Amino acid sequence: MLFTGPGGAAWARPSLASAYALASVAALLWLRPFWKTLAAWGAALVMVWLWWGTLRPSNEREWQPDVARLSWAEVHGDILTFHNVRNFDYRSETDFSPRYEDRFCDLAKLHGCDLFLSYWGSPAIAHTIMSWDFEGSPPLAISIETRKKMGQEYSAVKGFFRQYEITYMAADERDVVRLRTNYRDEQVHLYRLKVTPERAKALLLDYVAAMNTLVETPEFCNARVDNCTTSIRRQVRNIDPETSLTDWRLLANEYGDEMPYEHGTLDTRLPFAELRERSLINIRAKTLDRDFAFSRLIREGLPDPRSSATPGTSR
Repeated sequence: MLFTGPGGAAWARPSLASAYALASVAALLWLRPFWKTLAAWGAALVMVWLWWGTLRPSNEREWQPDVARLSWAEVHGDILTFHNVRNFDYRSETDFSPRYEDRFCDLAKLHGCDLFLSYWGSPAIAHTIMSWDFEGSPPLAISIETRKKMGQEYSAVKGFFRQYEITYMAADERDVVRLRTNYRDEQVHLYRLKVTPERAKALLLDYVAAMNTLVETPEFCNARVDNCTTSIRRQVRNIDPETSLTDWRLLANEYGDEMPYEHGTLDTRLPFAELRERSLINIRAKTLDRDFAFSRLIREGLPDPRSSATPGTSR
């Protein structure tokens, strides 16, 4: 596994890693007494961490096509103009026609927002996508993602070591959600949220502020403390004011639906296990693959805490 080091050429990275590993083994085997071994190893580790601390994020790299452009937005009163909204046409996960577009959103027509949780590889790992619902226009989704360079693959381990920049990707749901349900075969849950338009607006404007900041000041993604879910901790009180920012579950994105359920932001008229089961949208998303009514139809029949209608029986 290779890691990027400050100023290190690609050919040097495995050599540096190997040298550090061999030096560590040599110290453990031959340096005596043992306290000197620990002291030498600890000093070397501190030097490595200080060296790694010189890494700086950048927007000027050779990016993979799906994260090649940064989304950003202009705010003029109630009108938001989003630029570089991703709306790719997928034939497979890696075969697609890139398409970016501008999108205009009227905050006066904002109804609320919804939460997508996409589970991949492990039930303990989830990706969070927020989506805002506007009258007369399709929902706008924003996904906080790692920005990978050409030839780079995602690694949860590398995510701890300043290997990926972070991006707030504005996208059409037929892109960012359908990619996960239909082509990556991730398990995606869609939760309708009991959020007033005022709180949904505040959350969206906070996202816009963070999105625009990254255009001028790039940041690294950290797999635990600054990932797609924990980044929301800076805005989470807008949709769930009862959430404690010291709650340890903010660092564990697998609990992204448990906390809002406890605080009544999800539909609590159903037991949590049933709500989670009924919020799984993979089957209907695959049926609606190329349907332009994708966003509306994946929501049909889902439990909605904003509705006075009693939720029906399980599917």
